[in-house]
Amino acid sequence: MAYLERQMISLCGKAIHGWRMIAEGDKVALGLSGGKDSLGLLWLLRERMRRIPIEFELTPMHIDMGFGNVDVAALRRFCAELGLDLLVFESDFGPRAHSPENRKNSPCFFCALKRRAQMFKMCREHGCNKLALAHHQDDIFETFLMNILHAGNISTMLPVQALFRGELKIIRPLSLIGADQTRRFAQVKELPVQPPCCPSAGQTTRAQAGRALDGFFRDNKKSRANLWRALTHAGLASLPAPPTTMRLGRKKSDSK
Repeated sequence: MAYLERQMISLCGKAIHGWRMIAEGDKVALGLSGGKDSLGLLWLLRERMRRIPIEFELTPMHIDMGFGNVDVAALRRFCAELGLDLLVFESDFGPRAHSPENRKNSPCFFCALKRRAQMFKMCREHGCNKLALAHHQDDIFETFLMNILHAGNISTMLPVQALFRGELKIIRPLSLIGADQTRRFAQVKELPVQPPCCPSAGQTTRAQAGRALDGFFRDNKKSRANLWRALTHAGLASLPAPPTTMRLGRKKSDSK
């Protein structure tokens, strides 16, 4: 097994175990957009099912945004190769987000709101108590920066987030993995990555935040680890806590 594959399996496993994301008997839905991150996450969770003694179900779900340039058949084939059936919901969310109907909000806000609501509905319909999303560590950093600068609050995505009084939990198993790792992993595994389907891709506030962070990370090799440590040690409920495995590891070493 190649080093990158071992690294991805290990980091995904640490996140799932450390934040207690998946338990025996869980029915886990997975948002499969067709991008590198969601395809990589699907591969990793399917591999985890094969490796660990915990029994759980995995159901990939794809929301077709209506742009007509995603090869849904290729996504179905990939899922079938993993022994999974892909659920597909066809929508017109994308075109509507870029139409006069959506004058008050950004296209990204409109699409995210509609897509998330539809995924919640599909989770209820199929009895899924967990929803796995492919947000990685860079997404967490970008959201943190965006919320500070544009919303005036200190918060970001959490590795585990309970919704509807705990009936559904969002889990983010890629929380310890960076965007560059998922990009290289998709190339190595030759995943059927779909091209960006949205005309607003690369022009969003998130993309701007990502470019700013990339500059910091290039200029200071320690800045990524420092930012993660700052977020996970702030002690705020709106920020991630470190996974249990890492907290235990520090306590053990500190006691020597």
